[in-house]
Amino acid sequence: MLGASRPTMNDVARTAGVSLKTVSRVVNGETTVAPDLAARVHAAVESLNYRPHIGASMLRRNDRRTWTIGLMLEDVANPFSAAVHRAVEDEARLRGVQVLTGSLDEDPQRERELAGAFVQRHTDGLIIAPTGADQAYLGLLSDIPVVFVDRPGTGFAGDSVLTTNVSGSGDAVRHLVAQGHKRIAYIGDRARIPTSRERHRGYLTALVAAGLTPFAERRLRHSSYAESTTLGLFDRPDPPTALFTSQNLITIGAFRALRRLRLQHRIALIGFDDFPLADLLEPAVTVVAQDPTTMGRTAARALFERIDGADGPPREFWIPTRLILRGSGEIPPAPA
Repeated sequence: MLGASRPTMNDVARTAGVSLKTVSRVVNGETTVAPDLAARVHAAVESLNYRPHIGASMLRRNDRRTWTIGLMLEDVANPFSAAVHRAVEDEARLRGVQVLTGSLDEDPQRERELAGAFVQRHTDGLIIAPTGADQAYLGLLSDIPVVFVDRPGTGFAGDSVLTTNVSGSGDAVRHLVAQGHKRIAYIGDRARIPTSRERHRGYLTALVAAGLTPFAERRLRHSSYAESTTLGLFDRPDPPTALFTSQNLITIGAFRALRRLRLQHRIALIGFDDFPLADLLEPAVTVVAQDPTTMGRTAARALFERIDGADGPPREFWIPTRLILRGSGEIPPAPA
């Protein structure tokens, strides 16, 4: 009913015809309550739509834990972020912990706001894929532990779980060079994103080592520009013979462009990040695959260790990439 006050534990006790202490024991998951009394409490909770006040229950506990953590990712709809989220959630569930999740959309202000919202909800710790250039603000919010995933944090001491972006990108470029390619175009994300900078550095390093010069480098304001940008590369008199794309959504856009131009069997393509159905396309897409499940699992375990009292300096956990050969990256350049 509009304007009605939120039901309290006393309301539940009156409705169930039991003591306040009995209600408290049932709500907090204790198993020493007689089954018939517990059933009456559960029925009253359901009929009143009673929801425990998390902050109040936390204050009554000696350890002051809420058994919740916050998880902040670029976009939980992205296959990579979704896999990280599921791995964190699986680890949390083993410990009876709930995960509060939000998408940052590469917005530093959104990062600050969401971190503040999770701290206000007394989460026991945070896992963040940072999008802002400085995370010093975290020190002003709370003293809870923070683990950075996919990207390192700046200005705040926390464990980091990272991918070998530079060497993974180098593996892709070296593979294309081994197929005979010299005009290898790069289509990447914004330069302010740390992982984008690392993947671009891997591209450049591998080209220089092969005695080649960078060719048609493109940095996108948003992954939605990948298709049009790729189409533009083939308007030039010396189009690329191979493409290296720096993340999964860009790879999808580039593949669409090649298919529109009917070049998917003539232009080599390797993308950083795997994505669903990449192996079912024609040709199947060769990728530098990250391991988001291991990254999420590692981040969650590191956070729970800190929550449980583990001390010491910030740690870095490096999760290696893997080059998966499927066909698109093995297309040789056309004869001159």
